[in-house]
This record gives sequence, C-alpha cells and structure tokens, in this order.
Amino acid sequence: MGNKVTINEIISTPLKRISVLGGDVFHAMKKTDDGFSGFGEAYFSQVDSGVVKAWKKHLKMTLNLIVPTGRVRFVFMDNDGLFREEVIGENNYVRLTIPPEIWFGFKGDFENTSLVLNIANIEHSPEEVELKDINEIKYNWSTY
Repeated sequence: MGNKVTINEIISTPLKRISVLGGDVFHAMKKTDDGFSGFGEAYFSQVDSGVVKAWKKHLKMTLNLIVPTGRVRFVFMDNDGLFREEVIGENNYVRLTIPPEIWFGFKGDFENTSLVLNIANIEHSPEEVELKDINEIKYNWSTY
C-alpha cells in the first residue's frame, strides 16, 4: 500500500452544541475543518444499548464519526495490533476522523438507541471494505 497508518492518526475534534429554545443545534463539519478530505456521502447508523457492531476496515474511505444522540464506545485497532478507545456522544460531543486502514467496531453505551453519523469522503463500496467476525480480533467488549 503506501505509508503505514496508526491509531495515533485518529483526530478527535470538539464540536459545538448550541442551546436553542425548542431544541439544540449540533455542529458536525465544515469544509474548512481538520479532517475534511472531500465529500462522498453522509449516513446514519443506529446502535441499540449493549449491541456491538464489529469489525470493519475501510481501504480508501476516511470516516468522520459523530454521535449527536446517545453514547457510543468506539474501538480502533491498527495493523500493529494496538487498540484505542474513544467514547463519544451527548456528554462528549466530538468528531472522530478515522483514516483508511484502521480496524474498528463500536458498542451502544447508552440506555437507549444511539445515533452515529458518518460523513465520508467517498461513497461506500463493498470493494473498499474488509470485514471480520467479532471473534477474529481479541477484544473484551464486556468491560466498561
């Protein structure tokens, strides 16, 4: 491939949540933000409380993950087998920018369904993603 990507290249960017009468405004991304590398598509994923969705690695896509509702624990693993955890959501409202070649999974860490937004630099394609069964990468999802 090219350069080796590590979990240290994941960017965590604090986001603004503006209190407005009748419902808050949640900032997500501007084209001038660090981590913006073009726009391919944006989509939402729901994750129920205690449910784990793992493991996936994009080969070309840069992800920008935001959790405006609920709380989600993300776990990332690079090709050296090093792990990094990030818990984001309503009480830690940030955007995680994930470069290609990082394995990841996530778990709903909220009493209700959480909502994950991905603002991706390219459109999703099955040819640019690798999947593994949850048991293929040894990680204890029950802790936390």
